[in-house]
Amino acid sequence: MKKKKFSAGIFWVYLLLSLWALTTIYPIIWVVQNSFKAKDKILADSFALPTGELFSLANYRKAFQNIDILGAYRNSIFISVMVALLVIVFAGMAAYALSRYRFRGSKMLYSFVVAGMMFPVFATIIPVFAMEFKWGIANTDNWWLTMLSVILPQVAGNLSFAIVVLSGYIKSLPLELEEAAYMEGCSAYQIYFKVVMPLTKPSFATVAIFAFLWSYNDLFTQMFFLKRPEMFGITTLLNQLTSQEGTNYGLMAAAVTLVAVPVIVVYIFLQKYIIRGMTAGAVKG
Repeated sequence: MKKKKFSAGIFWVYLLLSLWALTTIYPIIWVVQNSFKAKDKILADSFALPTGELFSLANYRKAFQNIDILGAYRNSIFISVMVALLVIVFAGMAAYALSRYRFRGSKMLYSFVVAGMMFPVFATIIPVFAMEFKWGIANTDNWWLTMLSVILPQVAGNLSFAIVVLSGYIKSLPLELEEAAYMEGCSAYQIYFKVVMPLTKPSFATVAIFAFLWSYNDLFTQMFFLKRPEMFGITTLLNQLTSQEGTNYGLMAAAVTLVAVPVIVVYIFLQKYIIRGMTAGAVKG
């Protein structure tokens, strides 16, 4: 195996990438270390490591005592998992139809899908809320209906991105495999579920991870549809906690850590699927 030469150009590239990574990672480290300090200690020296007398778990004790964090995690995980599953189901079938079938208006329909990525959630939240209120699923005391009222707009918000990513991957698959399955007597549904889906696992994993993380971090939608404390997601609950406590920087840092750390852990373990799916989906189409 031929070894790659380490040139001066590569050195500068790695140096610049390392500096950029440091500017991204250090703010996270700074927030985490300040979450273990008292408010007055942060104001005195926010860059000191939380060792010795500086170390304190008071911020986390206060967060867990004042609010139901475990219940909020349950709500957030339920919403995010359901959003990821529904996005996979609907976006996968839509992407397969747009990639493999040609019908009148198919190109225009795909253009509408791409255009859907340009509309922010802020532009549609009011009509969506009014529509769900008429359906009787928004602002109710029923836990299931309230979760549904959040899941539906989040699924809709992820579909365009998911369809574009999956379409690019499906177009890169050899058509001969599907033709062979068709000659064996498989229907369109059997071809999709038995041939296309197994081959598209990296791209499906990418879509699922992005949908899960976007839903988990979505504060704006949850603030509209989750009004009762027992139905709050983790981002909504901790946002309310920090707003009540004012400028308690230690508690704010603990709240940010409680929200961000699970996301970082998920990304660390699943980053290979994200990279593989995104690069494969960008090869063709």
